Amino acid sequence: MRVAVISDVHGNRVALDAVLDDMPRVAGVLCAGDVVGYGPWPGECIDRVRREGATAVMGNHDRAVVQDSGFRFNDMAKAGVEYARDVLDDDHFEYLADLPDERLAAGGRVKVVHGHPDDPDHYTRPHEFSPRLLDDEDVLVMGHTHVQSHEKYGEGIVMNPGSVGQPRDGDPDAAYALLDLDRMTVEERRVEYDVDEVQAAVEEAGLPKRIGTRLARGE
Repeated sequence: MRVAVISDVHGNRVALDAVLDDMPRVAGVLCAGDVVGYGPWPGECIDRVRREGATAVMGNHDRAVVQDSGFRFNDMAKAGVEYARDVLDDDHFEYLADLPDERLAAGGRVKVVHGHPDDPDHYTRPHEFSPRLLDDEDVLVMGHTHVQSHEKYGEGIVMNPGSVGQPRDGDPDAAYALLDLDRMTVEERRVEYDVDEVQAAVEEAGLPKRIGTRLARGE
């Protein structure tokens, strides 16, 4: 069984559309959180993720939109949260509020979290990957760092598909991954998209300009 894994869409509809267009036929889509935040299309991204029937968890930006989470945001992140609060409708708010911090998928073989199994707001960077992060699942999916990476151990796989809407690993192309649970393999994918269109939409929405300009550098 092969599933697609996405994370950190961050309101970037253009990048999400590119990823979904590139995606082959899969048994399902897993989303490790932060569908909203930063970008100018939070509602559209929620709608697309829902239409794909994605098994999703709550990211720190998703949480901040629907409640006072206490997470410390920079000015760009704050602006994105406030913008999402202004433009989302009640149905979108309900969807975000109902997202759990953790989900099991594929009959319990895959655990999906945002930051870390024990702390949804912890940035679990690749050098922290370890088989000790695994519990009873075969695969642990995390997001939050916006850095695409995976490691395979005797006990299973620890992976981060990278960020669809705001990569931070020096590569501006949208990131996602294909997880083959029969072969226990991960294929990391990158997809080019129209960054200029996103930058123009960021400015039109009145969001901080750097939300758009950083996309061209993958930072």
